[in-house]
Amino acid sequence: MTPRAVVFDFNGTLSDDEPILYAVYAELFAEQGRPLSEREYYDELAGHSEEEILERWLGRSTPELVADRIARYRARSGDGSTVYPEVREAVRYAAQRVPVAIVSGAALEEVQPVVAAAGLEIPIVVAADHVIDGKPHPEGYLIAARMLAVEPRDVLAFEDTEAGVASAKAAGMRVVGITRTLGAERLAAADELAERIDLDLMHRVLS
Repeated sequence: MTPRAVVFDFNGTLSDDEPILYAVYAELFAEQGRPLSEREYYDELAGHSEEEILERWLGRSTPELVADRIARYRARSGDGSTVYPEVREAVRYAAQRVPVAIVSGAALEEVQPVVAAAGLEIPIVVAADHVIDGKPHPEGYLIAARMLAVEPRDVLAFEDTEAGVASAKAAGMRVVGITRTLGAERLAAADELAERIDLDLMHRVLS
């Protein structure tokens, strides 16, 4: 069935920035006295909300820590270069055919500048600011479905982590798992898998 709307996760899905996120968290957590290895980040934290990551690793989440993490991220990725040309092309193709949105565990103030710098217009962004419960809870995806004025079952979501796939599936959506972050095995709950978002993939899922 051809979807009536498409929703993208941001970190690691639209924006190939998980290595940047790891570097930022590793730097911040080392300064807080709790070093974080790359393996630990991808095994335990990737895909969760900001507050969840801070709570899990530091035992606390404060506005100051969140603001510090966001500022470090924006300094490294605010030019939009982590949204590759083939992804931009695919998103534009999708937006010409169906409504599109972003559902992210990141803050709106870090998603919007990167999307704008990449030259994309995605008016509906459900970010960490807009939900009480972050991924893997389905709240963000259910909000997006309401804003898109479609039933969740008619939405195709793109996600790159287990928490993201679980969130979209719990909302009742079909999910394409993007495997470049965690690999295919860990995204087995998705309806289908793809290594990356590009025009060929978008042609196939929207035809």
